Amino acid sequence: MHTRIKFCGLTRAEDVRLAVELGADYIGLVFAPRSPRRLLLGQARMLRDLVPEEIGVVALVMDNPRTEIEQIVESLQPDLLQFHGGEDDAFAGSFQRPFWKAIAMGGQGESAFASLAAYPNASGFLFDGHAAGEQGGSGQRFDWRQMPEVTDRPCLLAGGLSPDNVGLALRTAHPWGVDVSSGIETAPGEKDPEKMRRFVEAVRIADTRG
Repeated sequence: MHTRIKFCGLTRAEDVRLAVELGADYIGLVFAPRSPRRLLLGQARMLRDLVPEEIGVVALVMDNPRTEIEQIVESLQPDLLQFHGGEDDAFAGSFQRPFWKAIAMGGQGESAFASLAAYPNASGFLFDGHAAGEQGGSGQRFDWRQMPEVTDRPCLLAGGLSPDNVGLALRTAHPWGVDVSSGIETAPGEKDPEKMRRFVEAVRIADTRG
């Protein structure tokens, strides 16, 4: 068993280098307008150049204008786009890139799952703990027992994960992957090296125990 790990909201070269060293599967770069982790294109290109081909680069957007997303795709050449806003399936799928759709689980319960069918072209889903319309990376958890069973596409668990609880999260929800941001930070966009290491270690221990 190999749970994929996505470190999201990276803003510093040293954090990207450590994520690569630790064997992260994906690195998330944030372009959501209201996020404290938002990058300028020049910053993002510098970070992107530090990522080897075997690690996926994910560009996170939230109701960004089409022209802005087109600039991100052209300049950054991300492997995936991740949509956190009200973007519909046709819009999200129109950038010649695979995409993941974030599903806001906070306060939604079972009703959040109704939106899955509205994204037939999504390559995967990310279930986050924030409420609809709010930013990701907030550290809010949802009831991991509500993680849906989607068998045809990858699903990532996000929201309130940390080195101390990710093992329990994996045993409870059995996701394809986990996405962490605030749980490995000292401040928004500034990752804690020890927390990054402990997070990866906790995931790998959980993997060996099945």
